[in-house]
Amino acid sequence: MDGMTEPTDVPPTVPAASPRSAEPSAPAGRDWSSLPDWEKRFRAPRVSLPEWALDAPDRALFVSNATGTYELYAWDRETGRQRQVTDRPNGTTDGVLTPDGEWIWWFADTDGDEFGVWMRQPFGGGADEPAVPGLAPSYPAGLALGRDGTAVVGRSTEEEGTTVHVVRPGGEPVEIYRHRESAGVGDLSHDGTLVAVEHTEHGDAMHAALRVVRLDGALVAELDDTKGGTKDLGLAVMGFAPVDGDPRLLVGHQRRGRWEPMIWDVGSGRETDLDLELPGDVSAEWYPDGSGLLIAHSFEARSELWRYDIASRRLSRVDTPPGSVSGATARPDGTVEYLWSSAAVPPVVRSTTGAVVLDPPGPQAPPSVPVEDVWVEGPGGRVHALVQRPAGATGPLPTVFDLHGGPAWHYSDTFSAAPAAWVDHGYAVVRVNYRGSTGYGREWTDALRHRVGLIELEDVAAVREWAVSSGLADPERLVLTGGSWGGYLTLLGLGTQPDVWAVGIADVPVADYVAAYQDQMEALRPLDRTLFGGSPEEVPDRFRASSPITYVDRVRAPVYIAAGVNDPRCPIRQVENYVERLAARGAVHEVYRYDAGHGSLVVEERIKQLRQELEFAARHVPAAAGPRPDGR
Repeated sequence: MDGMTEPTDVPPTVPAASPRSAEPSAPAGRDWSSLPDWEKRFRAPRVSLPEWALDAPDRALFVSNATGTYELYAWDRETGRQRQVTDRPNGTTDGVLTPDGEWIWWFADTDGDEFGVWMRQPFGGGADEPAVPGLAPSYPAGLALGRDGTAVVGRSTEEEGTTVHVVRPGGEPVEIYRHRESAGVGDLSHDGTLVAVEHTEHGDAMHAALRVVRLDGALVAELDDTKGGTKDLGLAVMGFAPVDGDPRLLVGHQRRGRWEPMIWDVGSGRETDLDLELPGDVSAEWYPDGSGLLIAHSFEARSELWRYDIASRRLSRVDTPPGSVSGATARPDGTVEYLWSSAAVPPVVRSTTGAVVLDPPGPQAPPSVPVEDVWVEGPGGRVHALVQRPAGATGPLPTVFDLHGGPAWHYSDTFSAAPAAWVDHGYAVVRVNYRGSTGYGREWTDALRHRVGLIELEDVAAVREWAVSSGLADPERLVLTGGSWGGYLTLLGLGTQPDVWAVGIADVPVADYVAAYQDQMEALRPLDRTLFGGSPEEVPDRFRASSPITYVDRVRAPVYIAAGVNDPRCPIRQVENYVERLAARGAVHEVYRYDAGHGSLVVEERIKQLRQELEFAARHVPAAAGPRPDGR
């Protein structure tokens, strides 16, 4: 489902609590040195890439788990002072600085349900207050803050669909956009006169069109690549030029079968292609002076950075180590800061100066093993999988097939604590970038329509056959697991491929697709209609064919399910429907319900869940070697 979040070790910053100790936490009665490596990887302090204020670049905002819960932190780079901004039981990751750096806006939901309001707090500390008092709670649909204090706020509710409001300093919110289909605020121009909106009014929620309006809602320009006989071509806002009066908008497009940027002058309508001959997906952002673009290139599960000079139309490489860049930003002095990691090496915020930009306090996470690349011929083309195995181990091994969420996402060569934990316990881990994944071209991403879930599992089956025939995987000890969309595929796979999986472990899954459609947040329904070609009432056979509950009576493997009781993306009722069917036939299963939404931002909770999953797997698919889940 669009917007289904994939659990990560460092939540991104999308952007009055008192400071607390930033030392990593350990269970009562145990010190850090006695903890197993897999727990240390979760508990070690992490930081996201700091976001800096446009007109106050020494003021920054970042996310950290330093207190044991992922929260927002303010950082005065001039003085070095860091301050915890939010302090909530279930954590906070959505925040943004105002351009002048005076205020921090953060989104306040209830226990992870993603439904709430924007709050704000002075950068230097102080009481929280409603950022937009006149707007009722909603799901967020984008936010853009102007240099004069104007805010453009996107909202999504079941009653209203998507709305966009402009809020001027001291004024009441004024609605400038409304539609039943999904949409969102893209950006506000540097001089605060133009608003870019991504929308799917044409009914294809996988491929957005763009509209630029003035603050009163008056139309300035439109760009829609789904018109004129074309289809399946999406657009994305990457940002207005950082210059007053400059109407150029950086836009992502898919006209050559992959994501790449172009510059669209919304005043004249002129489109300038950048002629980037890079083989993978490309995103970009402006350098602060508007003279160039910072290019992020993702290809075959790795990424790299480039600088594009607009005047000369030339690319120059920005040196980064082999691995993956999870975020990058160009600073006013021309340097670039980026968050980097690989499967073997924990993440770090680096600068092109060679310095570490933001070093979290306390011990570092232990390293893991590198990934191996595997390419397997599948029914829809070559399937890319990333494989990790215990150091020095020879097969056949008990093997975990870990399926990513999204579905429009992909696994890359980045550091992740969960697969590293499985490796520590003696399992090989295979992560499959099935059809529907990003990073392999538009056709690959768009291929899962109508036969939703079933297409992805065909690719998983092809990789599974390779893993067994190559001697890596023991065919009697195969674990299928995943979170979000990966959890959905896990349950669907256990029912449609019941003879091949020994254990299934599904986190925050779709289990009953019709009930999920009925209960989920409003913004996700248009995507489901796009994927299936209609609603459950319009195409019931497609929903039935792709719903795990259709095949629940065929499931033979023991099943573990973890679900957040406040999850708006994969709601709890549809999980309970599936569990009741398992229980009615006496199937071996365990269910863990926890007080959060679509995954947890609390480190101790994440450790608890993974420990339970490791123990469940060990009871049914024991590894030949490796530590027990309790570390002994």
